[in-house]
Amino acid sequence: MITLPAASTALILIDLQKGIASLQTAPYSFEAVIAKGKALAQRFRTAKAPVVLVNVAFSADFADALKTPVDRSFSPPGGFPGGWSELVDGLAEPSDIKVTKRHWGAFHGTDMDIQLRRRGVTSVVIGGIATNMGVESTARAAHEHGYGVVLAEDAAASFSAEMHAFAFEQIFPYLGRVAKADEIRLQA
Repeated sequence: MITLPAASTALILIDLQKGIASLQTAPYSFEAVIAKGKALAQRFRTAKAPVVLVNVAFSADFADALKTPVDRSFSPPGGFPGGWSELVDGLAEPSDIKVTKRHWGAFHGTDMDIQLRRRGVTSVVIGGIATNMGVESTARAAHEHGYGVVLAEDAAASFSAEMHAFAFEQIFPYLGRVAKADEIRLQA
């Protein structure tokens, strides 16, 4: 069990958006990750702790997408279909903070850090998709920015069970603490 102070802890959920919903994820389905994410978000809202919902989006002409040479592009030619970047239905509440990123991590090139610091946040709980991409990149940056990091293992998924397991077993213990979503408690 991990207990965190509600007054200085935020939940960050990565890329729980319509365009990613159709992708095959493991070891948990997209629907299972959404269910855990929604339950965590509700617990944070009830405790008056910030909920940050992160999506990835690009301009219609894709001009703001990163253009570095890579062996395998994650971006389809011509960009993504309409509605791709919208958060899944029923996830967002009016009080939530929304951050749009244009690459894997939610800190670089966004106002994530200032949104958290102005609210007195010193610890973050992170979940979402994909474990070893957006979640890991955001966790690394949170750690490097000095936040206490907790990773909700069953509120995240990747494109294979092996990728997910490697991040949670070999990387995340060096960046913070790992727990199941139901093992994360907020204290007034």
